[in-house]
Amino acid sequence: MSLGNIKHILLVLSGKGGVGKSSVTTQLALSLSLAGYSVGVLDVDLTGPSMPRMFNIEDAKVTQAPGGWLPVTVHPANPDAGIGQLRCMSLGFLLRGRGDAVVWRGPKKTAMVRQFLSDVLWGEMDFLLIDTPPGTSDEHISLAETLLKDASPGQVAGAVVVTTPQAVATADVRKELNFCAKTGISVVGVVENMVGFVCPNCAECTNIFGKGGGEIMADDFHVRFLGGVPIDPQFVMLVETGRRPTYPEGTVINGQDFSQPQQEQNRQTEAPGEKTRDAGLLANKYLDCSLEPIFRKITQDIVTAIG
Repeated sequence: MSLGNIKHILLVLSGKGGVGKSSVTTQLALSLSLAGYSVGVLDVDLTGPSMPRMFNIEDAKVTQAPGGWLPVTVHPANPDAGIGQLRCMSLGFLLRGRGDAVVWRGPKKTAMVRQFLSDVLWGEMDFLLIDTPPGTSDEHISLAETLLKDASPGQVAGAVVVTTPQAVATADVRKELNFCAKTGISVVGVVENMVGFVCPNCAECTNIFGKGGGEIMADDFHVRFLGGVPIDPQFVMLVETGRRPTYPEGTVINGQDFSQPQQEQNRQTEAPGEKTRDAGLLANKYLDCSLEPIFRKITQDIVTAIG
């Protein structure tokens, strides 16, 4: 199996669509890479492959090599800056156009998932994040069966489950936790997404969808609560346009000042090697995002949990 040289495999799951699972996967990958780990992202959401767009590499093409496919590089490793390599594989790279629909029955989806697991040449890597479709469908069953059958003991670190605070979302995500229990996949923790909205025009962070539903659900299932993540339009702009996040004066999130004067001061006190980083590197721009410290803490907790 092509996953043989990967140390840890993490699934990102949710029982409901629209909870920001791909956004969470993207930021987990960026945070792990910024921590110096080599990271791969495998997008098995076959009917809605969004990872190429999230990483702004939609125009990239997959290279065929002896024995399989080479994943697309988001950015190479930069040991001097402490950044690990980040690569991605998705069905989106194999479609002719961005708007092409994938109209496949279950057996073809199952075969594609198994091919992704066997034919992508990742090489040696610290983490592989697998972004899955919502629900508990054919892709999930095929993924769980193949990983639990072919992966070495301890290689599948478990699942990060994503929800939003509302009861209608947590009700669906509870089914995902039950799926993990039935298939023998351990749950590393729960991320509660969209717990607030960071206004781009003022310093307010408002809990428009409420707060705490994911934490209560995690407590009910006796699994780790990894943290709450607000909606930040600046992260959306970073993904959509590549623009570095900027915030109005007085923006304080989780006790940290993200206003523009403070960010400029932070850049002036960077280590000498920091300023030589590629200005177009997505991970470098993400450092100025209000969500970066939140995901830095989440990834630290995940690394600690899986040992």
